[in-house]
Amino acid sequence: MSTFNVGDLGYMVPYLILAIAGMLVVMAEAFFKGSDRSALSGLTVVGALASTVSSIILVRQLGADERHVLLGGMLVADRMSYVLAAVFAATTAATALISPAHQREHGWQNGEYYGVMLLSASGMVMLAHASDLCTVFLGVETMSIGVYVMTGLRRRSKRGNEAALKYFLMGAFATGFLLYGTSNLLRMQSALASTSNPGLVVAGGFLLVIAFGFKVAAVPFHMWAPDAYEGAPSPVTAFMAAAVKAGAVAAMLRLFGTALGGDVLPFGTLGWASPLVVIAALTITFGNIAAVRQENLKRMLAYSSISHGGVLLVGLAALGLGSATADSAIVFYLIAYCVTTIGAFSVIIYVGSAKRERLLVEDWAGLAGRHPAAALAMTVCLLSLGGMPPTGGFFAKFYLFKAATEVYDGQLLWLVVIGVVNSAVSIYYYLRIVTAMYFREANEPFSPTRSTALVLVMGLCAALVLELGLMPGFWLRLVG
Repeated sequence: MSTFNVGDLGYMVPYLILAIAGMLVVMAEAFFKGSDRSALSGLTVVGALASTVSSIILVRQLGADERHVLLGGMLVADRMSYVLAAVFAATTAATALISPAHQREHGWQNGEYYGVMLLSASGMVMLAHASDLCTVFLGVETMSIGVYVMTGLRRRSKRGNEAALKYFLMGAFATGFLLYGTSNLLRMQSALASTSNPGLVVAGGFLLVIAFGFKVAAVPFHMWAPDAYEGAPSPVTAFMAAAVKAGAVAAMLRLFGTALGGDVLPFGTLGWASPLVVIAALTITFGNIAAVRQENLKRMLAYSSISHGGVLLVGLAALGLGSATADSAIVFYLIAYCVTTIGAFSVIIYVGSAKRERLLVEDWAGLAGRHPAAALAMTVCLLSLGGMPPTGGFFAKFYLFKAATEVYDGQLLWLVVIGVVNSAVSIYYYLRIVTAMYFREANEPFSPTRSTALVLVMGLCAALVLELGLMPGFWLRLVG
């Protein structure tokens, strides 16, 4: 059986664009003269947008149930894979747009940053198309290694170096679990076929859950996230919080939902959905409780991101337990979450400066009076993160929790209740920032980071968040 067909390349265009653009940007940086790397940012945006457009074209060309197996079964091409690829590429383009202003303001003009970002995004697209465990492993490592490098690029920052080291060590630890969980594939396949002796399935499933628990920062595998988010440069934190988390969830969606075909064991008998249910409940609750206590915005958003990871695990558990709409609900949630997260961090970058990054809640006092557009964009994004109507975040949570209620015999109703209660709790710490912006006086003038690209991303993200909430029908049809 042939493992390669020239026709497969047409379905791999979004991945190839990102990979080739990444290598070209890395090579261009080696011959680049001067300290300003804005041109490399432009090349990155062009490459990422080209990948986004090609993904959208392929989504429109494929039928709802059309599916192509590529490279002898290593990759699969369907509408979901291209929707996810478009999300990753668009998030990469947005990150590349908001990065130059932060680099100039804070003095870390590293040109390799853009090439590594594109290569990391190519790993995410690989995960969206993954059809076997080998491809999942290659995609996870391609994605992760690039982000390790990006986290530590601000070499003179002690916090940045500490964040990169913690992230790398915990990521390496997770890789070990991933390798052990995917070993001896032939025996796993036979066990999945019969389930007469499920011990191998249970052991492998648990190890895979642990490995991806690290990647999505699920409790109790979340220890690296707050320090990594706080210590990394803000554009890198945005990329980690949005694209990397979405990439890890895409891998779980492919692995647990497609490759394993759902939970092969009944709920409560230690199939892979059982630990996901417990971890989801712990993650949602702990993330919100910890976020309430934070004064630093990046740490607050780190714990908020942990909680959102828990909500996504609810969707994955529902998928494993037979919910027919869980996969499309997860993809819609990822779209809303990525747009909202990039928007929030673009405002954080805009408000801060080299003299004062304004990462404490009290630093945002009076922003609405001085910069009303930035305050409005941040408010829209925060309300979306909290799941308030009429934002995309509200409908994302609604559809995902609705999918969880479709599970047979209402097995996840208690988990949905936990999710809804925690969503109400999250409103409290998001509104702390809104209250500071609108109802407190500024102690000193703001010196924002001036950038047309930064303002453009802020505006687009805020508009998209509202569009996702006011007209979700188009996006729901897009994701299936």
